[in-house]
Amino acid sequence: MSPALRILFTIHITLFTLYSTSLFSQKVALVLSGGGAKGAAHIGVIRALEEQQIPIDYVVGTSIGAIVGALYAIGYTPDEMEKLMDSPEFSKWAAGVIDEKYRYYFRQESPNASWISLDFNPKKKLSTFLPTNLINPYEIDFEFMRLLAPASAACKYDFNRLMVPFRCVVADIDSTKQIVMRSGNLSLAVRGSMSIPLVFNPLQYNDKLIFDGGMYNNFPANVAQEEFRPDVIIGSRVAQRYAKADPDDILSQLMTMLMERQSDTITYPNSVMIVPSIPKINLLDFTMTDVLADSGYLAAKAMIPEIRKLVFDTMTPEELLRKRTVFKSKEPELIIDSVIVNGMSKAQTQYVVNILKHGQKWITIGALKKAYFRFIDEGYVKTVFPLARYNPETGYYDLYLNIQKAPNFNAQFGGNLSLGASNEGFLQLRYRYLWKHAIKVLVNGYFGRFYNSFKGGARIDFTSKLPWYLELYYTYNSYNYFKNTVYFFDDLTPSYIKQWESYTLLSGGIPVTNKGKLNAGLINAITATEYYQTNDFSRLDTTDQTKFNFLNPRVCFELNSLNRKQYPDAGALLRISLSYVNGREVLIPGSNSITKTEQTRYHEWFQIQAVYDNYFETIGPIKLGFFGELCISSQPLFLNYTSTMMYAPSFQPLPEMQTLFQPQYRATNYLAGGLKVLVKLFKKIELRTEGYIFQPYQQILQQPQDYTPYFGPILSNRSYVATASLVWHTFLGPLSAGVSFYDKTNEPFAFNLNFGYIIFNRSALP
Repeated sequence: MSPALRILFTIHITLFTLYSTSLFSQKVALVLSGGGAKGAAHIGVIRALEEQQIPIDYVVGTSIGAIVGALYAIGYTPDEMEKLMDSPEFSKWAAGVIDEKYRYYFRQESPNASWISLDFNPKKKLSTFLPTNLINPYEIDFEFMRLLAPASAACKYDFNRLMVPFRCVVADIDSTKQIVMRSGNLSLAVRGSMSIPLVFNPLQYNDKLIFDGGMYNNFPANVAQEEFRPDVIIGSRVAQRYAKADPDDILSQLMTMLMERQSDTITYPNSVMIVPSIPKINLLDFTMTDVLADSGYLAAKAMIPEIRKLVFDTMTPEELLRKRTVFKSKEPELIIDSVIVNGMSKAQTQYVVNILKHGQKWITIGALKKAYFRFIDEGYVKTVFPLARYNPETGYYDLYLNIQKAPNFNAQFGGNLSLGASNEGFLQLRYRYLWKHAIKVLVNGYFGRFYNSFKGGARIDFTSKLPWYLELYYTYNSYNYFKNTVYFFDDLTPSYIKQWESYTLLSGGIPVTNKGKLNAGLINAITATEYYQTNDFSRLDTTDQTKFNFLNPRVCFELNSLNRKQYPDAGALLRISLSYVNGREVLIPGSNSITKTEQTRYHEWFQIQAVYDNYFETIGPIKLGFFGELCISSQPLFLNYTSTMMYAPSFQPLPEMQTLFQPQYRATNYLAGGLKVLVKLFKKIELRTEGYIFQPYQQILQQPQDYTPYFGPILSNRSYVATASLVWHTFLGPLSAGVSFYDKTNEPFAFNLNFGYIIFNRSALP
């Protein structure tokens, strides 16, 4: 055979081989149904198919099937998918819980007694500011962007060019039709496919509002057939089409109402259906991922003989690894260059860019996440959806933020309901304005028998590389201890005490890590206290009155990661403050006073206070905590015993102690501390026992003849506090019932039943 004939023969054989390979090579499509957390069983199905070397040439999914399908299409192994879905982080994403490490304490307002917080626009209807979703999607949206953006860039935003060609389904509720997602940004496609109505907010796509694809096609076998024309379809179905509502599960009831009933079968001739045995679990409960993956694996293994009747080709582990490696090598590193904001003004956009980048040319995804959640935590957005798109000209990604601004107005309601006299109502109105800087204006009020208060003012945040703020507030507080006295005339402690204070605070601060801040301020205060120095008085008597007007510059360093504003069970608090007080005391005697002339005395002192509150690791259902407090002061004695005690620092580790005048826990210098033992009885119910020791350096005593104060012997006296309470953390606030022991009183035991928060506006003195 001549060389020319040999060449022609070789070309002929090669072309014939290629033709016959393409002619007889089988194409297999895998279809993954929706079904919430049950979709973790899809992972086991994929594991069994890979183990048996059954090729997967296409993957199509809806909702959770879209998540698993997309992860597989970008090269995730079954082990990697299971590790991701079984992680505590994934459960937090699904539940809408933002990791505490991304909470920015510097931006948070002082705690108050609110139960409910509601954003609103007075110019719009009520229905426009009611929440559209039960789950906060911020974390899962960001993580989907992080996981899927590099693969979107690698396939050049064409889902046919992924490691495995991929399709998912979303629902267009305007046209009541499904939309098949073939291209674009993977995170948008997947997030749209899992936007369960009323659970996750819908997304905008090409001017359409898209929801969970399961509304119209929960098992998209027909999409696989129409899009890819495969030789074989393998289906994994983990849930029926919400055929019957669960009377104990509100989500299942909503799904039954909103989702159309569809066929869960495959009409394609060459097909196999895999139906794992699924235990009953909640829609978003990913704590059983490993169990569900095993169920999918076993169900798929049982169907291998049926599949092998249709599928003859194989995909070896080596071929699969090479395929994954080749695709992942195309993924550009996720580094953000430009930030493009939609939905905000030019000045507001600049504010967002400054918050996220702080003037840097580009930013890594890790650094971006910290800044991103700092911005969200400020409360200026109602919804935000991030998309990262690769820019081949720069070699970096452009970050697109589609933002729906939150209404400027916010109202908060709350207080405390009690069997005692500690009933309080709370109302706050806040106005937020986002400009080149963030401005917040608020007014609030407390209303009750014991405590009344008004606070109003504003804060402005500056977005320099080191953020800082300035705030100016006016506060009026009024306390009536007589109405909270339980022992009245059977005790030597004065029972009629009323105090009010009016002060202006100018302060500023900077952040210290995510959980801390350093602030400095100046208080100008006017205070007055009315009291009888004994309990032997009548309605015709007039009270003694002490006025103390002062200036108080102070500096405070604070680290706070406590998980609740009252009755926390995790995290820690460290607060160290230094203050200087300079003021004038005026004593105006009453009808029963021994002294009949007005007296004046000037006071000045320095004071250092340190508070440490920490909750340690859980030992089974038990958690231990420690609370300690130190006060070192040069504060002098006032003109009489009662006024001295009223202006002395007090140790108040229990919420109820804020409502009582308890001289045994007041001193100018003291060290106090104790232990907490928390026993978790149910998910939201715990038994709390606490015990504390209060040790003053010198107890403040009074002369019985003229009620003048004096210091007792050093370390000669101490007092104890103990409590046992049952606390239920409801969605509005804590419901607590318990018994407290207060040392050195005629009635040392007190029963408490409260619903809500015993939290007040801060007082003028530290």
